[in-house]
Amino acid sequence: MDAPQALQTARRVWKDSILPQLVDYVAIPNESPLFDPDWAANGHMHRAVELAAAWCRERPLEGLRVDVIELEGRTPVLLLELPGAVDDTVLLYGHLDKQPPMTGWEPGLGPWKPVLRDGKLYGRGGADDGYAVFASLTALEILREQGREHARCVVLIECCEESGSGDLPAYMDALSDRIGTPSLVVCLDSGCGNYDQLWATTSLRGMAVGELVVEGLREGVHSGDAGGIVPETFRILRERLSRLEDAQTGELLLPELHVPIPEDRRVQAAGAAEQLGDTLVERFPFADGVNLPEIRGADAVLARTWRPALAITGQDGLPALAKAGNVMRPRTALKLSLRLPPSSDAASALEAVKRVLEEQPLPGARVRFEAGESADGWNSPPMAAWLEATLQEVSEQHFGRPACLMGEGGTIPFMGMLGERYPEAQFLITGVLGPGSNAHGPNEFLHLATGERLTACVAGVLARHAEQAG
Repeated sequence: MDAPQALQTARRVWKDSILPQLVDYVAIPNESPLFDPDWAANGHMHRAVELAAAWCRERPLEGLRVDVIELEGRTPVLLLELPGAVDDTVLLYGHLDKQPPMTGWEPGLGPWKPVLRDGKLYGRGGADDGYAVFASLTALEILREQGREHARCVVLIECCEESGSGDLPAYMDALSDRIGTPSLVVCLDSGCGNYDQLWATTSLRGMAVGELVVEGLREGVHSGDAGGIVPETFRILRERLSRLEDAQTGELLLPELHVPIPEDRRVQAAGAAEQLGDTLVERFPFADGVNLPEIRGADAVLARTWRPALAITGQDGLPALAKAGNVMRPRTALKLSLRLPPSSDAASALEAVKRVLEEQPLPGARVRFEAGESADGWNSPPMAAWLEATLQEVSEQHFGRPACLMGEGGTIPFMGMLGERYPEAQFLITGVLGPGSNAHGPNEFLHLATGERLTACVAGVLARHAEQAG
């Protein structure tokens, strides 16, 4: 391929066509069904899908088929099919649903307020990962422009990823004939350690969530009257959490939540740590005066990619400070979010958590753990020599530095699904979620130059795939 021309095309299409679409997309509050149960009636999801579909229908790609498919009672998917000159199939993946707004956006920014600033597009969903459908088709446009062959390509864009991809298995079954059997899967929903080189994700953690509920009284009572006799539900909740997590170190204590870390992933972690240095820790927005965690190097990489971690993502039963009276509250509840090692069994882990949190009841209170959704992680198969060499080549061409391989701490349920369905496939999992991009949180942004370079890189991978497949 003509690499400079490929990058020039990517930049032109991003500036003239993709960016205006992403600005409109960011403004649509299409929260995932988990956060917007009335998504169908509200219509935001359908607006986002139609925005993307309309853009796809206008692309100069002869033979492109664009379909919006909606099985009864399920979120829609956007399915694109482009015939190729090579008798093989590539599956490209992304999603259009978004996380909820979250608080803490800087002045002038907001989740549904697209803002261009310093080469970044701020707002919810642009990087995670509304850009994926646009970048996927643009990569194919680059190939067609240069007269390069490619395999048959299928682009599958779902609208339930941020809710655990619960609707996706039904679509994979219903569309199996149209999808075919891909030999290469390209997913643009992952992260990058920096914006200076191409990053390929080699593993993803699983996840499991549930609600820990402690109930004591039928109603609140005067704390001076009941204190000392009636157990404080928060105290019992703390005791239960201490069974799960070391309060000093944050280490999770259940053996069922841990797995042996493969040696090749340790080697990759050391390589990634060498590239990133202390930025892997320092990139997070710690408050002023906070002593930074001491973990560094490969240990920091493995801590966020192969070791389990607990986050408390919500609470119930605790009034706001301004409304807190002298009352012994009847109930305290927390939402627990567990990130699990890539090769662990998420359902079994959730069962172990439920067992340890509910066993040995204490007098004066009732404890229950209501298990929620779970998703297995993903550990990539060995990377083919042609793909690894191509990643290095396209990264040097478009970033000026070699590619780097690293696991990611997030979860993409689709990858575990595909790993089981297509065990012979190769995977390129990558993305634009780098330092400061803050997916799921306030001030999320899409680093535009990285999106452009990544698009050109994907084009190079698709071209090389066609060569070796042919």
